[in-house]
Amino acid sequence: MRKSVIIVDDHNLFGQSLKGLIDSFQEFKVLAVFKNGQELVDHYQGTRTQPDIILLDIRMPVMNGLETMEWFKENYPDQKVMALSMEHEEDIIIKMIKFGCRGYLLKDIEPEELLFALNCVIDSGYYLNDETSSALRCARENISSNPLSQREMEFINLACSELTYKEVAMQMHLSPKTIDGYRENLFRKLDVKSRVGLVLYAVKNNMVSI
Repeated sequence: MRKSVIIVDDHNLFGQSLKGLIDSFQEFKVLAVFKNGQELVDHYQGTRTQPDIILLDIRMPVMNGLETMEWFKENYPDQKVMALSMEHEEDIIIKMIKFGCRGYLLKDIEPEELLFALNCVIDSGYYLNDETSSALRCARENISSNPLSQREMEFINLACSELTYKEVAMQMHLSPKTIDGYRENLFRKLDVKSRVGLVLYAVKNNMVSI
């Protein structure tokens, strides 16, 4: 049976083009395309038909992606959602992950990577682009032979907050240079390449509570 997808994007041409592409995949079909988060909420409050995956634009009028994710966290916390973004918007994407988003897609993604991303979310629950390399696919294997220290865990928890790295340094009573060292060491140890990747890795592996 084909897995169902709902697309939410205020650019009609992009949304319809994405629908055509996803419908061309044997494994997936698009149930609907909405122009903003409010239309999606209205759908849930009306028919209550839940898709396997929602592809949610971040920047939209009426009800944007962040507001929509906040509503899902309160009402349908198990719904699988991936963010759609024109560019890497670290702060907003981290907030969306904290509301339950399973990863994000850049709008210029290749068709093969889109299909891979959809299957990743179905199979493992999460997807991010190459910033997380193999980390999200290997679960906790990366740290099984390199356990994290208490201070590294403290750093991860703070990195998953809205604090800047400078504020994290102040919270941990360390210099910004030392914090840079923690960050780079954890990126290597967990095989991630950005703060977004670190946050998603931590959420996927239940290393932090959201």
